[in-house]
Amino acid sequence: MSAPPSLKSPATAAFLASPCLAVAPRAAVLGATAQPPRRLSCSAAVGAEARDLEVMSAPLDWAARSVGELEQATDLDTFCMMALSPLDGRYFRFIKDLMPFFSEFGLIRYRVLVEVRWLLKLSQIPEVKEVPPFSEEAQLFLDAIIQDFSINDAKEVKQIEKITNHDVKAVEYYLKQKCSSNPEVAKVLEFFHFGCTSEDINNLSHALALKEGVNTIMFPVMIDVCSAICSLATENAHVPLLSKTHGQPASPTTLGKEMANFAARLSDIGKSFSEVKILGKFAGAVGNYNADVVAYPEIDWPKMTEEFVRSLGLEFNPYVTQIEPHDYISKLFNLFVQFNIVLTDFDRDMWSYISAGYFKQIPKAGEVGSSTMPHKINPINFENSEGNLSVSNGLLCTLSMKLPISRLQRDLTDSTVLRNLGVGLGHSLLAYKATMQGIKKLEVNKVRLDEDLEQTWEVLAEPIQTVMRRYGIPEPFEKLKEMTRGQAVTKDSIRKFIEGLDLPEDAQSSLLKLTPHSYTGEAENLAANIWNVVDLKSGFKIK
Repeated sequence: MSAPPSLKSPATAAFLASPCLAVAPRAAVLGATAQPPRRLSCSAAVGAEARDLEVMSAPLDWAARSVGELEQATDLDTFCMMALSPLDGRYFRFIKDLMPFFSEFGLIRYRVLVEVRWLLKLSQIPEVKEVPPFSEEAQLFLDAIIQDFSINDAKEVKQIEKITNHDVKAVEYYLKQKCSSNPEVAKVLEFFHFGCTSEDINNLSHALALKEGVNTIMFPVMIDVCSAICSLATENAHVPLLSKTHGQPASPTTLGKEMANFAARLSDIGKSFSEVKILGKFAGAVGNYNADVVAYPEIDWPKMTEEFVRSLGLEFNPYVTQIEPHDYISKLFNLFVQFNIVLTDFDRDMWSYISAGYFKQIPKAGEVGSSTMPHKINPINFENSEGNLSVSNGLLCTLSMKLPISRLQRDLTDSTVLRNLGVGLGHSLLAYKATMQGIKKLEVNKVRLDEDLEQTWEVLAEPIQTVMRRYGIPEPFEKLKEMTRGQAVTKDSIRKFIEGLDLPEDAQSSLLKLTPHSYTGEAENLAANIWNVVDLKSGFKIK
């Protein structure tokens, strides 16, 4: 999400006002926009391995900080009002935590991270003598460029891009400007982006955004949804519910068991997320390390770049063209689509249960359900969730089908499509939060549940004919069909039928005690034991 002109900081305004920036040729841009050195600090360890580990495991303070910067913008309400996407406008407050990862700011920041980490990696390769190992001070300086990266820094990159008309090249120029004040780094500025094609930087940036954004923002909310449904299951494990198959009365279940069904399905999908490997490539213009081999033929570049990609916390893909083929994104998004399909099923069932009066909705003070019907409390949260799940799945399916296809060694169609990763996930996040709000409003209406059960004694035809089969009574199904199908069935008529059967006394007594309320089989036990089935710890994570 780009900030409107009215949100520019004084520092950025001064940057824009630079006469050199407006008229200088490309070569002069670097010096003209260089910033005075500022004190940079970073807690990263000096050792390369320790530093990489800390970068990947440290709390994502930068993400929270960038959201805070956005919220402090002077005219955020106006920008949200004019946003073309409802995610960035009407629903901003629900999905803002996803913005640092998938916004233009997020992409630029991840690009900066990859470029800086690659320069540090080059300094650790003995054969690259032109980039000697950096001192502790220089390493901290470079680390802090990543750790302290802000929205204003991203704006500076965007201003350079107005001249270069190339987003990745703008990041390279920005870093050269930023580092020109450091004596050590200034000597090796041309090794920023060394041997790289833009897609080496981009694919790793998108991969990092997906891994961190999904792990940090998406999965916790998905786990909350599963946990809330599990709670519905256990709290209502004993509450009998009239089933409906084909919309008609069927064998009773319990409310908790029906909730447990969804919890088990969602949890099972969650386990599959841990099987997805987030991949990265760093093999140059067509995937063969062509330029690297010419420059330093003595270096094992596949091994070296694999070490680099893995140091970022990603898996390495050795067989690529100019682009990483995005197959893993398809796998990841297909799992989201599957999760969303199950949650849509849940939303629709909850809508139906509310419509049948099985759930009441707790009214919220000041909330209006209809502009003309004062009594209404509509199931808007489940409806909102269903709608956004539909939008999300449309986008995620499009992404999963399009991204793995690229003409020959590459075309540019994936570039613009990849910018919609956050849009697809954003509508999912919005839906998950809407479902959670809907669940919080629910109150079980046991009176209504009992009414429906009391009016459908015909559902006992199933157990009666099954017991008749056991004891050899001929044509049990046909006899119950004649008695119940299309007929008004009452407690008394059922009892009379049972008493007329030639059954052992204990079997007959057992059937006479049976009611629609008690005929729920193992439903209560299945619902009560759902936490033994649902696993929210080993699932819903990308390693």
